[in-house]
Amino acid sequence: MTDTDRPDTRRVTDLEDEATLDAFVSETSVALVEFYTDGCGICAQMEPVLDVVAKKTDAAVATVNPRDDPPLVDRFRVQSVPLFVVFVDGEPVARRAEGYVGAEDLTSWVESAGA
Repeated sequence: MTDTDRPDTRRVTDLEDEATLDAFVSETSVALVEFYTDGCGICAQMEPVLDVVAKKTDAAVATVNPRDDPPLVDRFRVQSVPLFVVFVDGEPVARRAEGYVGAEDLTSWVESAGA
């Protein structure tokens, strides 16, 4: 895989399903994925925060809506949204689901989890 095939780590990527999630996290050493649902007000408020995290860290950042993908919900035990999961080398290493998280806090959390 060449560098041009890798996710752009400065932008937030929208993922479609479990297969695209698996491909995304396997293509980068550190990734942050937000599990969200349409109509979630807090999830919508997180969009600009995720943009900041994508620009300030080396992590690739993505969002995925697991609502129509029950295996994805089960696999990551999605009980509330937004759920943030940090992946290192394709494996989930940290998660948090505590509602809105500010840019500085989320950036620090991603950096410490991905170190």
